[in-house]
Amino acid sequence: MCLMAFAWQPDTAVPLRLAGNRDERHDRPTAPLHYWADTPALLGGRDLEAGGSWLAAARGGRVAALTNVRDPAIFTPANAPSRGELVAQALQCNDIDEWLAQLAEHKAYCYAGFNLLVATPERLWHLHRGQHEVTLTNVAPGVHGLSNADLNTPWPKLCAVREALQQNVMGNWRHAAGQALHDSHQAPDTQLPDTGVGLALERQLSAAFIMGETYGTRATTWLTLDSQGHVKITEQRFGPLGRFEGETTLSI
Repeated sequence: MCLMAFAWQPDTAVPLRLAGNRDERHDRPTAPLHYWADTPALLGGRDLEAGGSWLAAARGGRVAALTNVRDPAIFTPANAPSRGELVAQALQCNDIDEWLAQLAEHKAYCYAGFNLLVATPERLWHLHRGQHEVTLTNVAPGVHGLSNADLNTPWPKLCAVREALQQNVMGNWRHAAGQALHDSHQAPDTQLPDTGVGLALERQLSAAFIMGETYGTRATTWLTLDSQGHVKITEQRFGPLGRFEGETTLSI
């Protein structure tokens, strides 16, 4: 994914509510939300070019979501594996604490920059692979936002989506978050981050919903994880210039 907001409320009936957008080239082959044929215990969309995912859930109540970190200064090893494979690995490993610890200690440096969220009904971890270090933290209860920098970095689109969720977390949060995620307005130049990609691209990427012929928002996803480990995911899909291409809701 490229933008998400989530409410983490452990010890409640619904510990996790999450909504986000995936931005990608429109010609990159992608499977919509589905139960994976080769791994039926997993539910999510799938990148058919590299085989990974941006958000998926496993039977038993584990959820994983990924964003890339946009920083050209991050050293990426030659032939680095796809970051999307981390989602499936997080959902299938036997000891999630040990697996995350190994990533934090050294294995995350095999990949380009990324953020990885992993949730169960009891815990929510955030792993950030940045330019200078890798950090692994337990996310504090509350409403948070994540885009292509560290957790809660105050980019305008992140703040808008997080605020929409914050104000409606116990109400119609899906509608409120969806409205913010579907906002195609670009931020003023004075509010743009400087991630090293140039002003024109910073402008394009500042919109929550990116409308383009070759690159743009491909999917909006809403997810809930309840205290019993049940996950419900709704995915809306979009083509070039924001053309609506369908909606799917599945549970695991």
